[in-house]
Amino acid sequence: MADRSADPWRYSSDGISIALRVTPRGGRDDIDGIETLADGRSVVKVRVRAIADGGAANKAVTELLAKALRVPKASVKILSGATSRLKQVAVDGDPKSLGEALRALTARSSEQKD
Repeated sequence: MADRSADPWRYSSDGISIALRVTPRGGRDDIDGIETLADGRSVVKVRVRAIADGGAANKAVTELLAKALRVPKASVKILSGATSRLKQVAVDGDPKSLGEALRALTARSSEQKD
């Protein structure tokens, strides 16, 4: 079982906050697992087909997360990093079920690559 302190998401009373590394023009919309950055931080790797122009990639990221976590699009908000590949995203909902869904999505993505 993975160490929970290494999870790239944090729980709050309203939902969760997720650290992401986004790859625009990534060929497909998908969650690619968890990556550890050079500074030791963990992030969820996300790729989207949209280009990073005019907010298209940010919109694609919020739509992908909403669909994957089965929450309304309005429940997913970019907190920081709107013009960066590294983003902090908030997802409103039940923190426990969102965390479990993210764990399953990132584990499945990592297993598919092995």
